[in-house]
Amino acid sequence: MTLQDNSSAQSAEKQIKGAQVALVGAESLQQRLSEETANPTHEHQPFDERLHHALEDENLSRALGRFAPNWRESRKNVFAVEEGDYGPEYSFPSLRSRLRTAKDYAIEHQPELMAQFKRQAEAAGAIVYEARNAEEANRYIYELCHRKGIELVVKSKTMASEETELNAYLEERGIKAVETDLGEWVAQLNHERPSHMVMPIIHKSRQQVGAILSQATGREISRDDVAEQVGVIRVEHRKSFLSAGMGISGANALIAESGTVMMMTNEGNGRLVTSLPSVHVVMAGYDKLIGTFADAMTQIRLLARSATAQHITSYNTFLTGPATPNKEMHIVLIDNGRSEMRADPRFKDALRCIRCAACSNICPPYQQVGGHAFGHIYSGAIGLVVTPFHHGLGADAGPQSLCVSCNACETVCPVEIPLPSLILDVRRRVVEKKGLHWIKKIVFWIMARPLLFGLFARLASIGQWPITRGGQYIRTRNFGLLSKLPFVKPLASLASWRSLPAFAPRPLRDRVRTRKNAYSLGSSQLRGLNLTVCYFAGCMTDRLYPEMGEAVMKVLEAAGVRVVFPQQQSCCGLIALNSGDRRDGLAMAKQTITMLEKALEENRADYILSASTSCVVTIVQDYLKLFEDTHEEAWLKRTQALVEKVVDFTSFMQRVVLPGEVTLAMRRPDPDTIITYHDSCQSCNCLGLHSEARDILRQALDVEVHEMPQSDVCCGFGGSTSIEHQSVAERLLKNKLKNAESTGANILVSDNPGCLMHLRGGVDVSGRRIRVMHLAQLLAEHLQ
Repeated sequence: MTLQDNSSAQSAEKQIKGAQVALVGAESLQQRLSEETANPTHEHQPFDERLHHALEDENLSRALGRFAPNWRESRKNVFAVEEGDYGPEYSFPSLRSRLRTAKDYAIEHQPELMAQFKRQAEAAGAIVYEARNAEEANRYIYELCHRKGIELVVKSKTMASEETELNAYLEERGIKAVETDLGEWVAQLNHERPSHMVMPIIHKSRQQVGAILSQATGREISRDDVAEQVGVIRVEHRKSFLSAGMGISGANALIAESGTVMMMTNEGNGRLVTSLPSVHVVMAGYDKLIGTFADAMTQIRLLARSATAQHITSYNTFLTGPATPNKEMHIVLIDNGRSEMRADPRFKDALRCIRCAACSNICPPYQQVGGHAFGHIYSGAIGLVVTPFHHGLGADAGPQSLCVSCNACETVCPVEIPLPSLILDVRRRVVEKKGLHWIKKIVFWIMARPLLFGLFARLASIGQWPITRGGQYIRTRNFGLLSKLPFVKPLASLASWRSLPAFAPRPLRDRVRTRKNAYSLGSSQLRGLNLTVCYFAGCMTDRLYPEMGEAVMKVLEAAGVRVVFPQQQSCCGLIALNSGDRRDGLAMAKQTITMLEKALEENRADYILSASTSCVVTIVQDYLKLFEDTHEEAWLKRTQALVEKVVDFTSFMQRVVLPGEVTLAMRRPDPDTIITYHDSCQSCNCLGLHSEARDILRQALDVEVHEMPQSDVCCGFGGSTSIEHQSVAERLLKNKLKNAESTGANILVSDNPGCLMHLRGGVDVSGRRIRVMHLAQLLAEHLQ
């Protein structure tokens, strides 16, 4: 259980009990708070130390692991109810499109709207100050406190103040800042930053919260009674509200047409902070600007549903000028890198962010390590994007490496920020500044040279024998004394929790050369499908899993499709591009485009087909962004022409083969066969594939898939991320296999070789009795 908005859990008797406990300890607590300056335990630690700390915290992953599935289901339901009650214009896609348009307009017209907001706010009695950076914002607030003789400040939730590190700034100058948001205050007592932008202590259990409160008050506070804990906090905060000279709040939106500050909260502290002290300060970035009240209403509909899966937050407050005539209202508008972001054609999209933290809630690595490891100030995927602009690239160099490029964040973002591609842009900038690891540099250099890569793969298939013993896997137990060699030790470590695939002695390209088309019926013998496809296997299928490629060709030929395998094909560049190596990735992209163009022309192919959805996404999506960024118009146009022909195996079967006039002669699986399905990230999050594979199995094999929990959550492969962060990848892998096992399945199917490699390796190490197969392999096995 996490301590978030606990109003529903409280009873009057328990609140009184908690208040009595708090009153006794209030004086000592205030003294302790005055003596202890802000010194968060994790904020200044190096990334590796923060990550290690998070991985050691078993409670953290349990708490986040419980929250994420519940949030996903609740979010889906609340949007469905909204659409059902009010019609399709209130569906998630419709609302996010409207809010994106509104935010884009605000970004493009920021100078005019800011002038309008400032004019209207000042007319209502507010004082507006524009700060270029964190230092200017903090100094303005401190000097205001100094002029007014203010020694105690109460704060409602404001991430902008976390960004500027205001609390520490004021503490160093003798002014006490007290967080009054329930979760923020517990984090402050524990000397740490919030780990989540909406739910600051989502990583804490109620037992941990009770311990923190007990230590802070010097009295025993219940570890299990949440109402008692809330009572303690309420009494202490009430004292602060009544004695503070300044209240500081954030803003969810700054409405230009009226100069209004909009706040959305689930606790009443926000209204107390903005109304009781004689001075109220609003801290907000320029990105909070929005044009009209109508736009703000759209944001209200999306923010609560995206953040906490609520229909609406408990308190929605609109402030235009000071609360009463005898009070002051200061609005501190913070740039701190936002102008630089706005000037960047790619990164200005990140200014749409409404800080809902949906990208954290759905992020698989975040669920394992939490926000302190995953971000600097702003956590989750958006934190990986904006941190370089607020705090420098060095603050993001470590955290960005946790992204597994699953693309889930983009699917739930209420303003359609292309988070995955922006994170890869950050990764590229990190590589350009700090360089690639020397192993990656060598590997990608080789892969960018097809002839050399082919030679390397063939030599590796021979040289690997001591650690494969002729088998399909590289296993730790085969290393023996070799595992002590410095250059072998990392490989042995990788194979300890996930057996690695061996290079195939005969890659797919060799098998195609000598293969007799025993399964091809010839297009003249079949009605309907008189098609030719150019088969792009991808380097993983070609070099590691040629049997998958053979299965693809077998199924297609059984449907009367002529399959062409261009021998010049090599890697599409996905691995290099995802690692931030644009130079080698660009070379591989151009090689792939040239090869596919030639194959299409020479064979008059109708489609370019791949059974690797990662390769498909790279060609149809990533190449377009790549050539847009490099401003290579000729290559962009060539890619656009090529994209029209590219299709993945699953879509081709479901949309072309099965609806055609060809009936595949299939036999049903044995009665004891139980099949479950893993939706690869690239398939569901990038290509929008959800029911297609299941429809194929139902139509072709007359079987129903036994659905595993969270079938569309990342398995943990994430390319090189599973090499750099093995502990995170291993946890995600174990979760996936556990979910698959829960169905009783003896066959686990997917359509992406990367996932299959990861899952097979985990099954082999753990000794599970479950076969991991590509969809094409399962179909090929049951051809009559």
